[in-house]
Amino acid sequence: MDKKYPKSKAVEDAKLPDSDAYVCWGDDLASKQDALKTSSECLEEYGLFNASASYRGRTNDYSNLLPNISGKPGLTRGGYDYFRPDEAVPQKIKNIIKRAEDIYQKVGLVKNVIDLMADFAVQGIRPVHRNKRIERFYRKWFKKINGKDRSERFLNNLYKSANVVINRQTAKINPKMSNDFFKATATADTSVNDEDVLSIDKREIPWRYTFIDPFYVNVSAGSLSSFVGKKRYELAIPSALRKIINSPKTENERLIVGSLPQQIINAAKDKKPYPLDPEKTLVFHYKKDDWQSWAYPMIYSIMDDITVIEKLKLADMAALDGAISNIRIFKLGNLEHKIAPTKAAASKLSSILQNNVGGGTLDLVWGPDIELLESNTNVHQFLGESKYTPHLNSVYAGLGIPPTLTGTYGAAGTTNNFISLKTLTQRLQYGRDMLVSFWEKEFEFVQKAMGFKYSAKIEFDRMDLSNEEAEKALLVQLADRNLISDELLQSRFGLDPDIEKIRLNRENRERNSNRMVPKAGPWYDPMFEENLKKTALQIGLATPSQVGINLENRKSGEKTVLEMRTPVNKFENVKDSSESLKGEPQQGRPKNSKDSEKRKTKDFSPQTGAKINLWADSAQERIAEIINPILLNYFDKKNMRSLSNDEYSQVEEMRTKALLSASPYEILNEKSIGNILSNIEDKNLNNIYKYYLQFLNSMISSYGRELTVGELKNLKSYFYSMVYENINPTEE
Repeated sequence: MDKKYPKSKAVEDAKLPDSDAYVCWGDDLASKQDALKTSSECLEEYGLFNASASYRGRTNDYSNLLPNISGKPGLTRGGYDYFRPDEAVPQKIKNIIKRAEDIYQKVGLVKNVIDLMADFAVQGIRPVHRNKRIERFYRKWFKKINGKDRSERFLNNLYKSANVVINRQTAKINPKMSNDFFKATATADTSVNDEDVLSIDKREIPWRYTFIDPFYVNVSAGSLSSFVGKKRYELAIPSALRKIINSPKTENERLIVGSLPQQIINAAKDKKPYPLDPEKTLVFHYKKDDWQSWAYPMIYSIMDDITVIEKLKLADMAALDGAISNIRIFKLGNLEHKIAPTKAAASKLSSILQNNVGGGTLDLVWGPDIELLESNTNVHQFLGESKYTPHLNSVYAGLGIPPTLTGTYGAAGTTNNFISLKTLTQRLQYGRDMLVSFWEKEFEFVQKAMGFKYSAKIEFDRMDLSNEEAEKALLVQLADRNLISDELLQSRFGLDPDIEKIRLNRENRERNSNRMVPKAGPWYDPMFEENLKKTALQIGLATPSQVGINLENRKSGEKTVLEMRTPVNKFENVKDSSESLKGEPQQGRPKNSKDSEKRKTKDFSPQTGAKINLWADSAQERIAEIINPILLNYFDKKNMRSLSNDEYSQVEEMRTKALLSASPYEILNEKSIGNILSNIEDKNLNNIYKYYLQFLNSMISSYGRELTVGELKNLKSYFYSMVYENINPTEE
C-alpha cells in the first residue's frame, strides 16, 4: 500500500555508510579515549551551509574574497521571490493590474473598501440644466443608459485598477421617442440594439457604455504615444475568445460570431490586436505621470502587506490543526534502579488504555513502577490578532482609510484626525472630478446631437465626512454682510451657481405672479401689516379704532396704569400764554421799598433736585434704547443718522414726552414704556411739553446758538427735576 506522505527522494539518497552510527565506552580510561578518537573523525563534516547557494547564479558571489575567507550574500527581495514566485510582486504594469484585480476579488477587506469608496463618491449623482424641459430630457436619458450604475463602475475600476477603458456605442432615436424624453413621465416605445448604432448624426446620442479590461488593451506604439496629443489603443483578443471566434461550436456561438464586426474576426484569425475606434474609446487614469503608458493601481503599494496577511492566515490554519494535539507517554519500570517491564505488564497497560478512549478522567490502579509524561503545546500563543495589526494598518493607510474609522486610533503616524480624514475625502473628490470630466464630454455629445443651446452639468450630494459646520456658518455670515458673493457660497456648498441663479429667478417670477406662496424668513415678515399697526398704536400715531379695535366704554372711576402713575402738577390749569404768568400791576411789593424788619438768615442745603436730575439722565438713555429701534423700524431706517429733520423731530418729541410722563425713580422697561406711550397724547402731558419748549427756546436765545446733544440732555434732565420738585421753570 502506498503511503500518503512518501519519503523524499533526497532523503532516500542520503543513505548512511555500512558502519556503526554511535560508539560507546566503558568505565576504563582506554575505552573512553578510543571512542572519542573515533568521534573526532566527523569534524570534517561540521561547517556552514548557504541556504541560497543555488541562487548565486543571479546574485553576487562573495566566495574566496581572501585566502580561506568567503562572504555570505544577504537575503534580498529578489532571492526571496525566486523561491516563492506566487508571493512575488509583479514588475510589469499589465501583471500589476491583473494582480490588483485578483486581490480585489479575493481579499474581502480591499473589496469592501473600494466598493464603499465608489458607492459613496457616486451618491446622489444627477444631471441638471438651466432649462427645466431639457433637464427632464437629460435625466430620462441618464436613466435609460443606467447612468448611476455606469458611474459606480467607473469609480470602482478607477480605484481598483487605476485605468478605465470605455467603449461608447451610440444610437439614433426617432422624433417621437425624443419628445417622450422631454416629458415628465416617458416610457420607451422602441427597442435599441446594435443594429441601430449608426454614425454620428442628428439625434444620435450615446446609448451604451462598455468597460474593457485594461489588461487586454495596449497602447499603440508604446512609449512613443507620449509625444502625440491623442493616443490610440489596441485590443489583444484573449486566446479563449480567439478560439471561439475561429471555431464556434454551438449555434448560439455561430450567431454571435456572425454579428461581430469583420475587423474583429480578421484580427482573431491573424492573431493580431484589434484597433479600437479612437472616437468611441475613452480612457481615464488615476494619477498617471506623462511618461507612463498606464497608471499604477493604489493596491500596488500594499501588495506585500496583503501577501503577509494571507500567509499569516495560512499559518493560523496550520496551527489550528495541532492546537489540540497532545502526547501522553506511560513509562513502565525505571532504568536508573534497573527495573525493566515484562511483556505481561506492557500488555496489561495497553489493554486498559485502549478500552477507555472516551473523554473524562481515567482512574488507574498500578504499582510504583509507572510514570506519566504529558507534552504541552504553546500554539495558542501564536493564534492572536496582534500579529495582524501592523499589516492591517498599512493596508488601511495605503487605501486612504483613516484609523478613526477602523478602530485602530493611535497607530504610529496616523493620529492626526484632520489630515487622515482629508486624505480620504480628497481621494474621493479626485474620483468625482474624473467622473465629472467623463460625463461633461458625454453631455456635450448629447447637446450637439439634439441641438441644445446649453449643455447639462453633473451634480452630487454633499460629502459629510469632515466637520465643516463652523466653516459653513462663517460663510453664511460673510454672505449676509456682502463680504463674499453668493456664487462663492453656493459653490462651497456643492451647488452650481448658474443653475441656482436660474432657479431663484424662476421662483421669484412665480411669487410675483402669485403662483407660489411667499417665503417667510429674516428678509420677509408675513405679518408686516399687523406689526405696523401695533407699532403705530404703541407710539401713539394711531388710535385703536384706526387699527380695527373697538374698545368698550370705561367704567366709572377706572384709570389706566399710566393715568395712575402721572403726578398732579401745578401747571395743569395754567394758560398756554406766557403772559398769564404775570400778576396785576401794583399788587406786588412797592417799588424801591425796604424791609421793615430783618430777614431770617438762609441756611445752605444741597439742591434737592440733584438726585432726580441724575435719575433723569439714566432714564433718557433707557428710553432711547427701547424707543429708537421701534421708531427706526417704523420709518424703515437703519440708524438714527439716516433720519430726516422732520423724522428726528418726531423721535425727539416722543422721547421727551416719554421722560416727562415717567414717575421719578420708576423702573423703565418695555412694558412700562409701552404704557407711557399709550397715553402720549394726554392733555396734561402736552401742557408740560409746551412749557418745556418755551424753556428750551429761552435757553437757545440766551446762548445765541443751537445746543449740543449733551447740553440738550442736561437741559431736559434739569427741566424734569423742576417739574417734579414743584419749581417754577420761569423763575430760573
